[in-house]
This record gives sequence, C-alpha cells and structure tokens, in this order.
Amino acid sequence: MYTLLGLIAWLCLAGCASEKSLLVEGIKYFDGEMPADFSGFWVRDYARSDNINKVFQNATYELARKRGANGPAGPMASERDMSRLIPLARLVELITRTDELTISQTEYEILIERRDDFALMCAFFDGIAKPTDNAFGKESCGWDGNRLVSVTDFPDGLRVVHRFQTSEDRKQLRVITTASSDTSPVPFTLRHFYWRVQKVPGKFECIETLSMKRVCSTGELEL
Repeated sequence: MYTLLGLIAWLCLAGCASEKSLLVEGIKYFDGEMPADFSGFWVRDYARSDNINKVFQNATYELARKRGANGPAGPMASERDMSRLIPLARLVELITRTDELTISQTEYEILIERRDDFALMCAFFDGIAKPTDNAFGKESCGWDGNRLVSVTDFPDGLRVVHRFQTSEDRKQLRVITTASSDTSPVPFTLRHFYWRVQKVPGKFECIETLSMKRVCSTGELEL
C-alpha cells in the first residue's frame, strides 16, 4: 500500500517537468453569507462517481493522441509518460478513497472531515480565507460562484485541488479532485458524487481501486 508521503516522494523523483502545475485562478471570496451550505453527512454514490480505471485509460489515450504517439491499435502512451502519470493517479486514488464526508459549517468556517484522511479546513475572516499549514502542505480556499475550492500545495510542485458543489435541493454533493505535479505530463482528475443522509452505521465498506474494481467488505478495508 502506498502512503501519502511515499507517493509524494515518488512524484518528486519521477523526472523533470514537462508542463507547469495546474493553476487555480479567479477563485473569489464572499461578502455577506457564504454562497453555499455544505453541512451534513454524505455517503458516496458509486453509480455516478468516476471509475478510476476508465479515467486513467482516457487520460493515457488523450496524452498519446496529443503527442502523436500511435501504436498498432491506435494512440498509445509511451512507457515514460505512463511511469510519470501512474504515481499521480495512485495519489488521487488514495486521497479520494473515502466514501464518507462529514461537513460542519458555521458563519466563518467550513470543516470537511474525511474518514481515514486528514480534514480540510476553510476559515474565513471578513469573507477572505486565511491560508493554513497542515502536516503535509499549505492549504487555501476560495469560491467559484457557489462552488467551494480548496487548494493544497505540497513540497516540490505537487498541488491538489478539491471543488465542492451541492445540487439546488442540497441532497447531492459533487467533489472534483485534480492533482498536478511538476513530474507528471498532465494533471489527473476524478469526480465523485455523494448523497446527504442521516448518519447511521453501514453494513458494508466499499472503495474503488486502480488495480482492482470496486471492492466491498463487512469490515475495514486495507489495501
């Protein structure tokens, strides 16, 4: 099993940059009340969420097409590009594996607790987010319309961006996670959807993996 720090180290050693890290520009702050309410307990909707294997296949296909790398069966990414993209895909797999989110929101703060991962905190003063340092990097927040944008910058050019948006009836939550690195040829993005429910114990634990399809268990899953 890859740890977050292990994956960061792998990304740092993977090679030289071919593209700059994904930039997040135009995120704004708010005046008055927060543009959206994310509070509640949310569980993953696997039927609507991205399948990481399909996303990875599409990413390598598009990368090969842009590079003009064709094989007998069509566009085929080079081994070098694959070896540089796989660590980023595994990192996104790891940081999006949680199937439960608990979000608390006040007039000034949003706390996003992710099971088996560190929480995301957005603290606003006079509508302006205050950057914070966590155990892994620097975190900042902002707004894109009614979408909350959380940006975490890690050492050596690694950036993770989460975008949160609820449906109009606040029954569904969409989370788009994009990771970029100076060592990866392209960013890698996964979209996950969640339902807002009453918090009750579940019978099964399920996750999606890059190496396997959906895996479920009646106990805690360790891969």
